[in-house]
Amino acid sequence: MKIPYPGAIDCDLHLPLPPTRALLPFFNDFWREQIVTRYIDKMNFQLMSYPPNSPVSMRADWRRQPASSESDLDLLRRQALDPFGARIAVCSMLHGAMSLFNEDMGAAICSAVNDFTAAEWLDKEPRLRGSILVTGQNAAHAAAEIERLAPDKRFVQVLLPVMSDCLPGARRMWPIYKAAEKHGLAIGLHAGSTYRFAPTGSGWPSYQVEDYVAQSTAFENAIVSFLAEGVFSEFPNLRLICLESGFTFLPTLLWRVNKEWRGVRQEVPWLDRPPADIVRERIRFTLHPLDAPKDPAVLSRIFAHMGSEDLVLFSTDYPHAHFEGVDALPDGLPETLIRRILIENPLAAYPRLAAETAGARLPESAP
Repeated sequence: MKIPYPGAIDCDLHLPLPPTRALLPFFNDFWREQIVTRYIDKMNFQLMSYPPNSPVSMRADWRRQPASSESDLDLLRRQALDPFGARIAVCSMLHGAMSLFNEDMGAAICSAVNDFTAAEWLDKEPRLRGSILVTGQNAAHAAAEIERLAPDKRFVQVLLPVMSDCLPGARRMWPIYKAAEKHGLAIGLHAGSTYRFAPTGSGWPSYQVEDYVAQSTAFENAIVSFLAEGVFSEFPNLRLICLESGFTFLPTLLWRVNKEWRGVRQEVPWLDRPPADIVRERIRFTLHPLDAPKDPAVLSRIFAHMGSEDLVLFSTDYPHAHFEGVDALPDGLPETLIRRILIENPLAAYPRLAAETAGARLPESAP
């Protein structure tokens, strides 16, 4: 179904990767010379989780036509912001710098990408909000980048891939979460990998469909990691947003993690209540890709089994191919749930958005 009124908050919108040469003005002299003399400026840094020519990586009607003279920003406005009546869109750039083994270079490129995002996107389109790209392999570098950009309130989350060289709840990652919580930034855990290790527990896949399906189990692992390591106990105000994760796996995961916790909870004393309660309070999931049948009755049962109407955030996942036209909402949702998904849940999930819109008049219902 179509979005019934303007004012939606799109929580997952992807910006196109710029040519590396476009980042050169955002490096200091040392790194600019390194990038050019080592021919790194000729690399595209495309993460292979989303190869650009794959059908699911971009909807056919959203692909740039060869003769088009539109700027990237005009294209984004026409295709992603205006048709869905977006009041705010949280954008991200999944740049391959986050996977580099050279931690210093990875941090430098991430910083350049963040500054490019601010100058070329956030400065030019007031509806956009940014994600701070960091390299999770060096938490000290990542925390420093968060501190550097924290004064810019247009950045609302810290972006990490769901698969790296350690589970994301690991203690070595905690400086990132400490800095994010300090500044009211959510943690955006996005589908994808640094490919330091195979994306499945049994080795490397042969086909993209295997990698794509494996993303769901990666999110399950990540959620259990955040719970078991005690991230939410250590950082009581931190929010985790699962981007492109799906959510139909959640009812069975919540049942199982509660069941197993009852038997082994002595080893994790910081989990002082059922883990499912913590998930419902602290973790959110974007709408697309919607991994559910089209039958509204089935989707209604899934929401009932999830046990909360607060968990799902509206997203188009632009430009990935998950729905056609402007029918961005599944059919059969009650009006109260539509409003929660479009507006209320995103505002509650992102502290900076909540602070920004405090006192503002928001849509009340469909006309």
